[in-house]
Amino acid sequence: MSKVFNFCAGPAMLPADVMQQAQQEYVNWHGKGCSIMEMSHRGADYIQVAQEAEQALRDLMNISDEYAVLFMHGGGRGQFAAVPLNILPEGGQADYVVNGSWSKSALAEAQKYGQANLAADYYSEDGKRSITPFEQWQLSKDAAYVHYCPNETVDGLEFDYIPQTDKPLVADMSSCILSREIDVNKFGIIYAGAQKNIGPSGLAIAIVRKDLMGKARQATPSIYDYQIQAKADSMYNTPPTYAWYLAGLVFKWLKTNGGISAMEAQNKLKAEKLYSYIDNSEFYHNQVETRYRSRMNVPFMLKDDALNSLFLQQSEAAGLLALKGHRSVGGMRASIYNAMPVEGVDALIEFMQTFAVKNG
Repeated sequence: MSKVFNFCAGPAMLPADVMQQAQQEYVNWHGKGCSIMEMSHRGADYIQVAQEAEQALRDLMNISDEYAVLFMHGGGRGQFAAVPLNILPEGGQADYVVNGSWSKSALAEAQKYGQANLAADYYSEDGKRSITPFEQWQLSKDAAYVHYCPNETVDGLEFDYIPQTDKPLVADMSSCILSREIDVNKFGIIYAGAQKNIGPSGLAIAIVRKDLMGKARQATPSIYDYQIQAKADSMYNTPPTYAWYLAGLVFKWLKTNGGISAMEAQNKLKAEKLYSYIDNSEFYHNQVETRYRSRMNVPFMLKDDALNSLFLQQSEAAGLLALKGHRSVGGMRASIYNAMPVEGVDALIEFMQTFAVKNG
């Protein structure tokens, strides 16, 4: 098979080494005569797999014992509901910062369960999307928490700072977790759908400060109750065992390859290369304010939308997959998560150069 680079925003590409190991172990895991997905989640073998995955994630992110690390069902959208059900009291309120499609959806979900306020929205000025400055946020004095999305997959907007509030800070890190170093202690809850930088879809990781647990509403489904899941080691019911196993392989791969600091350096290099080419091109342009450009998701437009179909057809033929932009934004989008090598970005830039010359 010729070299292929998958720029899909999610489910995204996984490290080739991880996929090859999973393939080798698929039918006969560690000589047991069956697949890991066929083993009981209560058995000693799988419990070891689960524990090693959690410990590897704790090591990577320097997560202290003050936090529970939960492996849950439902992906990121499940956490849109889990957060207010667990920490938004009846009659209380929470603040939501919207900087793209996913944080907008998180706000809409939270409004089903109580007063969820729009504290800030993103905006467009001079054709560039941007994030409302922190000093203009309308934060509530009595908010139970402040929710934001550090990186918006669809719109290509990424915070370059962690907001400082006196309320628990909740972050949807679905598309940026493990891509750069952060101080977990600045957050009340971090959650992430797995299908971008962790593993296959369906799994969600929730990193929850323990003092925020035990406050769930009575109507909260048990599988979304953080305290119940923590007491059951994320095995209150049968978890997504294969996704958890694959996540563990990814965490170990990250540790073997230099950890988050090494990923951050590579992600910075990849993004700088691609944005630099786009900025110096008369054929392509990016519509995000430079300060808030995402390292993970790079949207770009061609000078003529009529060329979009041809660009996608020829890029796929060249082994560059899933470059179509989200329907709400249009154009193109290259998602360059941890598993995307620099070689893939170089190949994309080379194709973009050739396409521009032929069609400029």
